[in-house]
Amino acid sequence: MNPTGFPEPTLRPYLPSDLPLLSEIRLSAIEELTVDDYDETQRQAWASAADDDDALTETLEKSLTLIALIGGGPVGFIALKDETLIDQLYVHPAVARTGVASNLVDAIEKLAAARGTTAITVDSSDTARPLFEARGYQPVQRNTVEINGVWLGNTRMTKTLMPKPGANG
Repeated sequence: MNPTGFPEPTLRPYLPSDLPLLSEIRLSAIEELTVDDYDETQRQAWASAADDDDALTETLEKSLTLIALIGGGPVGFIALKDETLIDQLYVHPAVARTGVASNLVDAIEKLAAARGTTAITVDSSDTARPLFEARGYQPVQRNTVEINGVWLGNTRMTKTLMPKPGANG
């Protein structure tokens, strides 16, 4: 058990059969966890853009994707695109702020460093920014993203990794 009382998640690679649950996790996270940072119109635009299982499948299959499980069921996921960009990071609202996202980011950083990646970038939502800041990510620039005529802000952040000794570059 971690300090929040939740069991530590186990992690495993993405499987195509995970898609329906991961899609639900992503939409629930957008709708429920971002209310303090994005208004209703912004959340609806984000959710409508995120409600594309074909695009999500392509992203998850082309990325290094890890799934967090508690009790055998998926509760979150992370996707590292091109070994340098955290493209997706979502956790189910029931496990928000319990360490699941931190476990996913920690694991992806270790895997990337072991593969010789020297820095990771993320376009962090305002909701996730404190998580990334706490993990040593530094803001680089503020971005605005247009979705169906609605503007949302995020922050490009980077973190320098310490490659594992002997890792290939």
